[in-house]
Amino acid sequence: MTSEPIPLSAPDVGARERKAIIDAFDSGWIAPVGPDLDAFEVELAEYAGATAAVALASGTAALHLALLAADVKAGDEVIVQSATFAASAFAVAHTGAIPTFIDSASDTWCLDPELLSSFLAERAAVDRLPKAVMSVDLYGSTADYLEIERVCVEYGVQLVRDAAESLGSVSTSGKVGSLSAPTVVSFNGNKIMTTSSGGALFGEPGVVERARYLSTQARQPVLHYEHTDIGFNYRMSNLLAALGRAQLADLEGKIARREEIAARYRAAFPAFSWCPFTHTPRPNNWLTVALLPAGDPLAICAELNERGVQARPAWKPMHQQPVFFDCEFVRGNGTADLLFKSGICLPSGSAMSDVAQEVVIRTLTEVLSVD
Repeated sequence: MTSEPIPLSAPDVGARERKAIIDAFDSGWIAPVGPDLDAFEVELAEYAGATAAVALASGTAALHLALLAADVKAGDEVIVQSATFAASAFAVAHTGAIPTFIDSASDTWCLDPELLSSFLAERAAVDRLPKAVMSVDLYGSTADYLEIERVCVEYGVQLVRDAAESLGSVSTSGKVGSLSAPTVVSFNGNKIMTTSSGGALFGEPGVVERARYLSTQARQPVLHYEHTDIGFNYRMSNLLAALGRAQLADLEGKIARREEIAARYRAAFPAFSWCPFTHTPRPNNWLTVALLPAGDPLAICAELNERGVQARPAWKPMHQQPVFFDCEFVRGNGTADLLFKSGICLPSGSAMSDVAQEVVIRTLTEVLSVD
């Protein structure tokens, strides 16, 4: 075992972040309003190539508001990529809508545009189109958004982009915030940059302003508390925004470090099949994820964790989750199932040292030789 457990993706924080939080604290702006929050949204939108951004309490909250921006209501159907973390589908359930699952493309691990087009054509023929489509970027890989956007426009279905794992990635459609579709990123503690918890919604100015209004309990601009809409307590605090600004200032450095880590893993395990970046000329390499040529990733991850190396299997598909057994899996090609059957996520945090990565490589090699 290692003397200290090696985490999967620990926050990469230091003196810059500490000073930012203390300065924000000393300024007296502790609530979910303040100069750091305002500045963070401007800086974040500029970095992501978005026209506007609103910073929120979590990525899930941002997804909820993105779906509301797409006019998703109770009883509506929303297409969701099956290979994803549960928060994607949970956000659909929060609106009262019903998720329907579609598989991923093998060359991106993200939503398959051909399967999507086939399904929407079938539904259009019987006048049963879904209300929205949610595509999810996995592990820094991005979907073929040029084609997915074309398909959604063709059938008049709103696209929502879950980019929780791809801030900093550049796809064939541009930066994360470049789409007109509502787009969500996450700042959870294990993400490429963190605000401890938190997320953001990118979109057109009207969409973002509506989300900002709803995120602050939908208060009308009057002195007394008056409400004409149901609102939410979803706004990010000024303190966490200060942390976010410090993190964002060195995000490119964090991405460069994760690229180095990914390259070392790929060199150490040439027999693995690695996460493909066909439509991502510059991935952020949030996690280094591979398909094992043999062995059970759950058992291997359990053994790695026993030896002090935090590893995880790839996401269990939503169509395999007990909570969604009543939902349809309408288009499958085996990709999501294969990711869970063979996929392993290796420690990839930008704060991880070269020595720690050597321990991971050596330990995984030992475990595979026994398996």
